[in-house]
Amino acid sequence: MSRNEDVRFVSSAIKIPRSSRAHPVPLLSTLPFARHNLSFHLDRARDAIQGFLAALPRRWSPRFLCSSSLAVVRQEAETNHRRHGKEDEERVLISEVLIRNKDGEALERADLEAAAADALKSCRPNSALTVREVQEDVHRIIESGYFFSCMPVAVDTRDGIRLVFEVEPNQEFQGLICEGANVLPVNFLEDAFRDGYAGKIINIRHLDQVIKSINGWYYKHGLSGLVGPALTCFCSCFAAIFLLVSYAEILSGGILRLQVTEAEVNNTIIQFLDRRTGEPTIGKTRPETIFQQLTTKKGQVYNRLQGKRDVETILTMGIMEDVTIIPQPTGDPCRVDLVMNLVERPNGGFSAGGGISSGITNGPLAGLIGSFAYLHRNVFGRNQKLNLSLERGQIDSIFRINYTDPWIEGDNKRTSRTIMIQNSRTSGALVHGNNQSDHGGLTIARVTAGIEFSRPFRPKWSGTLGLIFQHTGARDDKGNPIIRDIYNSPLTASGNAYDDMLIAKFESVYTDSSDHSSSTFAFNMEQGLPVLSEWLCFNRVSARARQGYKIGPARLLLSVSGGHVVGNFPPHEAFAIGGTNSVRGYEEGAVGSGRSYVVGSGEISFHMFGPLEGVLFADYGNDLGSGPTVHGDPAGARGKPGNGCGFGAGIRVDSPLGPLRLEYAFNDKLASRFHFGVGYRN
Repeated sequence: MSRNEDVRFVSSAIKIPRSSRAHPVPLLSTLPFARHNLSFHLDRARDAIQGFLAALPRRWSPRFLCSSSLAVVRQEAETNHRRHGKEDEERVLISEVLIRNKDGEALERADLEAAAADALKSCRPNSALTVREVQEDVHRIIESGYFFSCMPVAVDTRDGIRLVFEVEPNQEFQGLICEGANVLPVNFLEDAFRDGYAGKIINIRHLDQVIKSINGWYYKHGLSGLVGPALTCFCSCFAAIFLLVSYAEILSGGILRLQVTEAEVNNTIIQFLDRRTGEPTIGKTRPETIFQQLTTKKGQVYNRLQGKRDVETILTMGIMEDVTIIPQPTGDPCRVDLVMNLVERPNGGFSAGGGISSGITNGPLAGLIGSFAYLHRNVFGRNQKLNLSLERGQIDSIFRINYTDPWIEGDNKRTSRTIMIQNSRTSGALVHGNNQSDHGGLTIARVTAGIEFSRPFRPKWSGTLGLIFQHTGARDDKGNPIIRDIYNSPLTASGNAYDDMLIAKFESVYTDSSDHSSSTFAFNMEQGLPVLSEWLCFNRVSARARQGYKIGPARLLLSVSGGHVVGNFPPHEAFAIGGTNSVRGYEEGAVGSGRSYVVGSGEISFHMFGPLEGVLFADYGNDLGSGPTVHGDPAGARGKPGNGCGFGAGIRVDSPLGPLRLEYAFNDKLASRFHFGVGYRN
């Protein structure tokens, strides 16, 4: 939040000069309100009552005072005067009640006299009053907020005792000086004081409401800053207590001065705790790696909401088990130290698991994949990740090495860098079907190496740039290179056993929120760079969008994706349509494969019970007539229709692996099949 200079809002033509130590703004030290709260003035009113009693005429006898005089009541009577059956307080008959200034003259402003008169409840002409009733009315006049002094005076006249309330009103509001409010918006102060103050008598009650609204603004925005006398702020979110002493006072000429105390961050202290004992220990993470993630900086006004976001950011790094921020007071009441307690997770370890490849559907075990991986979460103590993984199935196999720096040191745009090396073998059934040779299925072998840079460039938008080299070709089940399928269609673009390509990649992603039904949009472009003459040159673009809507207890999710490729590219890189993540009711890639494609889907999901969710869906896909333009026309050779639709129903179950999907679908040829998947559709 940006800082602003000290506020000096003037509601009248009076110009408030900038204060300085050499020429301070003179204080009205004689004003009882200066640096005092309402209880101070009430105490003074009680003293005035004692003076009032002393001024009562001496000619009233004790016998008569029992019924019509004013006397001091004993402490026991003060405690029990409202109880039935107890002796009543002694009273005095008042013949007249007047409101006057301290000189005994009528007030210049009739509205102030009316305000004081309206505050009186017990003191009326021709009424018998007790000391308590007079004192309560004095309090009511003070509590009206317009007066800083009220003194009851008894005057003995021939008509009886005249009760005069001598009052001193507050000054007219002529301007405001607000000091220490570095983050409080100027227009907030202007609006608060202009509406109820401009040219009017300062009302302490209204001032109290304004002060509360200022404090409320700080609390709403999570800031540690208050204005008012001896206020204590309890920050329960971080189990800390701040004492911030500020004040309000009236300066000469009706200038109101507010002093705001804002707690600035003095220092941030990193402290590592042992995950077993909770005692301080030496951490493996470099402090600069932690400081790089924090948005709370030294010299800023401490914001508990910002601190909470910093805690969440540190936890998302994946290297901490627990993070807490504890504010600590310093010798300066305007500053605070932040102690960040960190409990580190184990840096690395091995893991094993399994899964299902959605691209393989034939055979009872053909789609099963086992995996083994080693992950180091905090290489060199810089939050850099090293991931070595091996996935192996009956057909598919992937060996991958990833080295990721989530935030490059010295970069202020949160740019990440990923270096990747991968050796994979995947089924070619998506484009070329199965049983492509006498020895079994056709597979696509790829050796890939590249580097990618990613960063957020706008709220909810992120972008990726990369440079990737790929060496790819087709093989039979024995691992021997092949260049043509059983239909004598080419399997490579170059005519050689392998295709080489250097790909420049750009991707931009918009995500409204982490909820699956929220709006998302992704655009991807790949450009083949023919650095060498045998390297492929092509351009491939694709996009996908998703939008969710709530319809009563159900949710409607609409999604669309499409793409196009121009230039010389391998046939197995054509867009495949059909399958679990495309058009359900068809096998993987059974609708078609082409240079262009579009797929649309609509789903209505509804909660059933527990973690179980039901879904109704309909899909449609089309290759836009581009199937024959792919090298060898693999889709036409296999009789793929090029377009198709499917519809059906299914259930989803939340699990630690993500949503487990079991769906049953019909296609437009009324053929049906089950689909099983892990995670949401892309």
